[in-house]
Formats: sequence, structure tokens, C-alpha cells
Amino acid sequence: MSKVSVLVVDDASFIRDLVKKCLRNAFPGIKIEDAVNGRKAQAMLTRDAFDLVLCDWEMPEMSGLELLTWCREQDPLKTLPFIMVTSRGDKENVVQAIQAGVSDFVSKPFTNEQLLTKVKKAFTKAGLMDAVMACAPTRMNSAFGNDSLSALTGGKTQLATPALATAARPQTIAAPAAKAASQTPTGRGQGQLRLSSGTQACVIKALSLKEALLVVRRGEVLPQVLESAVLDLEQGDNAEVARLNGYLHAVVAYEPKPDSDWLQLTFRFVDQDAAKMGYLSRLIAHGTAQKHFVPGA
Repeated sequence: MSKVSVLVVDDASFIRDLVKKCLRNAFPGIKIEDAVNGRKAQAMLTRDAFDLVLCDWEMPEMSGLELLTWCREQDPLKTLPFIMVTSRGDKENVVQAIQAGVSDFVSKPFTNEQLLTKVKKAFTKAGLMDAVMACAPTRMNSAFGNDSLSALTGGKTQLATPALATAARPQTIAAPAAKAASQTPTGRGQGQLRLSSGTQACVIKALSLKEALLVVRRGEVLPQVLESAVLDLEQGDNAEVARLNGYLHAVVAYEPKPDSDWLQLTFRFVDQDAAKMGYLSRLIAHGTAQKHFVPGA
């Protein structure tokens, strides 16, 4: 029989690569293609047959919701399993997608396990699980053991340690060379960082179109370099909110001691959505003018 085929749709190449690598590790026999936005995916769905779509919500040219609505209007695609991979978890967004005919959700940031659980559920419901498992390796216990994707998704079974993080990036947990800061970080630029281990408030120290410099309180689970994350930013008189997808590029101690209560994170953006970049530009201008943070990270 022909291979089971999956279409991954996201405007961020980082997310597409993350999802494809995860699926290939678990189901090496399946066929995986990707598209940079809904418009490209629409053309591919018209031309080729797919057994599952994993799609982002916010994308340029055609959003995930618009692609889903179009699929449900096409007879061959009415029952196509369609999983929305999104940072939009608000009730109204969920209801909107359900009404449009979505099959399931995966919330960003996600772990390997969370993604695979949803994919296996979709395959099982579509009667494809036997076909995909026939191509799976006999042993999967080491599939992610030494794989960098584990760090990308936060899919790990042990708590992170400074030694592991240092291996991924030299001096990751070393104290920054800047002057010592022993007091609670201050700053008026506020945000919310969503990691696979949970959500926590953060202070924005610097911001650019490329990255943000954040300060967070250290918790029981240490953030990992290359870990996928979502940064929720709300600023301005209209209380605009942007959900920015990205990953942790660097993690350092904010105080000059190994048991620092505060961590400084460099968060790199991966979104290509013009609306998000426009919002980010306005946020940088507003925050800089109000001295909430410094421009550039």
C-alpha cells in the first residue's frame, strides 16, 4: 500500500523542522511534506492526497482557520484529519475552530509526547495506525535520547541540569559579564512566557524584531537552550496582545552566583507573520518611548 502522507503547514521553518523531525523519529516510513502558509498548502492539497494536516493558525496570505474552512468545503477533504498547532488557546478561538471542523488541537509550546499523542489519536481514528506502525522501529526508547529535538520541544524525562545546558551552548549557565545584580529585576515591560513546563511572568529588558531579552524567576525546572516557547506580549492603551513563537537562544544567571534566583533568557522569534511583526514594531516604539525597555536585544 502507499505510504501514509502528512502535510505540515507553518510560516516558521523552525516549527516545521521540529514537527517533521519528531514524526520521522516516531514513524520513519511515513511521507512528510511542508508548506510555508495556507495558500501554499491549498495548492498542494488540490494537487496531492494527504492523510493528515498539521497546521499553524496565524500565517501570512492564508491563515490556518481559512485553510481549514476551505478544506471542509471540498468533498474530498471534508473528513481529512486536520490538527491545529497553535498558540491560540482562548475559548473563542477554540470554539471558532471547532465550528469550522477542526479535528484536534496541539498547543504551542509542545513536547514530543504531546504532539505524538495527538497524531496517533488522529491515525487511529482514521484507521491508519496499523499502516504507520508497520514502518515504526521496533525500539523507540532511545529515539529521542540524544536527539537535539528533545531540547527543541522540551520533550525530556529528566530535569535539566547546568551541565546539560552548558553542553548545548558554552557558558549557558555562567553568570553574565555585566555588573552584578543582586536585587529583584525591575522594569515596566511585562510579558508572559509559556514553556512546556509551565507559564511564568517575565520582565522585558530589551526588545528587537529579532529577539527579546527576558528576566524570569528561577523555578524547579530549568529552561533549556533551544527549547520551544511562546511569548505573550500585551502593551499599549488598547491592550493589544501578540503571541510570538520562538525558542530560547541563551540562558544565563542574572545574579553572579550559581544558585541565582533570577535567570536572563534570550528569546529568538521565529514568526514570519506580517501582522505580528507590525505589532512588534509598534510595541518597540511605544516601550522605548515610555522607557519600559531598551531597543535592540
